[in-house]
Amino acid sequence: SSGINAEYGGEYLGENREPNLTVLRRFVELFEFQKMDIVTALRAFLGKFRLPGEAQKIDRMMEEFATVYCSANSSVYSKSDTCYVLAFSIIMLNTSLHNPSVKDKLTADQFVKMNNGINDGGDLPAQLLIDAYHSIKTTPFEIPEEDTQDFTITFYNPDKRGYLVKEGGKRKTWKKRYFVLTDNCLYYFVRESDTEPKGIVPLENLMVTECKDRKLTFEIRSEEKFIKAAKTDSGGRMVSGNHENYRIQASNQEEMTSWMDAIRKSISKDPFYTTMQARKKNAMCKQ
Repeated sequence: SSGINAEYGGEYLGENREPNLTVLRRFVELFEFQKMDIVTALRAFLGKFRLPGEAQKIDRMMEEFATVYCSANSSVYSKSDTCYVLAFSIIMLNTSLHNPSVKDKLTADQFVKMNNGINDGGDLPAQLLIDAYHSIKTTPFEIPEEDTQDFTITFYNPDKRGYLVKEGGKRKTWKKRYFVLTDNCLYYFVRESDTEPKGIVPLENLMVTECKDRKLTFEIRSEEKFIKAAKTDSGGRMVSGNHENYRIQASNQEEMTSWMDAIRKSISKDPFYTTMQARKKNAMCKQ
């Protein structure tokens, strides 16, 4: 409904309690997925709300989607885990192809090989996967817009977001910035409503530690001298950053710990890695 906030709707549908679980089930059952390809089905489903940032909530929502979609297309998919794995593969493909921070874009052949054996030990039709690939490459998912948040596809399904205070690079002044953690990158904006980030920090080979000289502050630093990052200059052009570290302050201890934990997880691996590996293993096991 146009009267429901898309972000709130996503958070509500992802809750693990009643009546939310029943509402989620009834909501998914409203879609007529029969003879609909999975990309079109995902566009219809994800176009109604914004996915929440919490992995467990997304898992419940995608589980329900996969169950209903698989049931409607049982002649193609052997089990709901197959639909679940493929749905997440398509979401990740969308990010890979349309996120400018991802340099090595997935090819159609890589996408097909990535999904080998997920249909109860067998392969899905190669043309089905190739069609899905080209559909996403041509047209990325459209994310429901809100008056208060105008994120582009780059910031689809963030792991964490919120205001923090950041120390400047050359000028050591502290300024409030809006941070978005997604796809193993930390983005920061001047304002929440901005669509272009002020800076991008790829979270590769970095470490996060609590600062001893300033309360509620943590530091992101590299094992090398400089952190490989980018920022916009005064003319709006993206240039390389030369930070030895990033010092960021939270408003309380809980917030600082939460951000540090989330960044550490993003540095080590994708938040869906464990879930996806378990699902893929199950999807590939013939019953």
